[in-house]
Amino acid sequence: MKRERGAVLIIALIFLLLLTIVAITSSSRSLIQERLAGALRNAQQAEWSAENALRGVEWRIFTGDASLGCYNSSNPGTVSSKVTTFRNASTWVTAGATEYKGSAVSLDYSATTTDTTMTSATLAANPWYIVEYLGQDRAPPSTTGAQAEAGSGGSTTARFYLYRITARAVGGSPNTIRVVESTFVTPNLFTCTLS
Repeated sequence: MKRERGAVLIIALIFLLLLTIVAITSSSRSLIQERLAGALRNAQQAEWSAENALRGVEWRIFTGDASLGCYNSSNPGTVSSKVTTFRNASTWVTAGATEYKGSAVSLDYSATTTDTTMTSATLAANPWYIVEYLGQDRAPPSTTGAQAEAGSGGSTTARFYLYRITARAVGGSPNTIRVVESTFVTPNLFTCTLS
């Protein structure tokens, strides 16, 4: 009995300390992975929301929705400061823009739903967009060759109108912002009412 000095107890305590360190390390890694997954989810939500707004506005332009307001940016010297700020700001900006609420103009993507059959993600805010009129273009030529590639020789009677649509959206967190743009060509001309 006198020769036993508690060596087993010391070894058990060392193993217990090692197991505790391993457990703390693995739990902190799982927390980091959970945060990374949440950030990726927010980024995807923001991207999808901005794309949804972009395609919805393109559809409204295509169908000739007369209630759609736009900025006249056909002359580079007349681009509104609101347009420049909306397109380039690194923070959430809505000044001069229109809130997108779906094709029926009545959806609220930031509202929580009480419908148990519908499980959709709630956004921190609805997407916002602006439409810019960029000018007029002639119809593409029906010939091939150098004239067609240079963009000349098209019909002078058929006209197409160029619009740039910029959409901004956030995901489930207001800290994740996505901005997407598209240039859309249509035979419909809108009167630009925004300045």
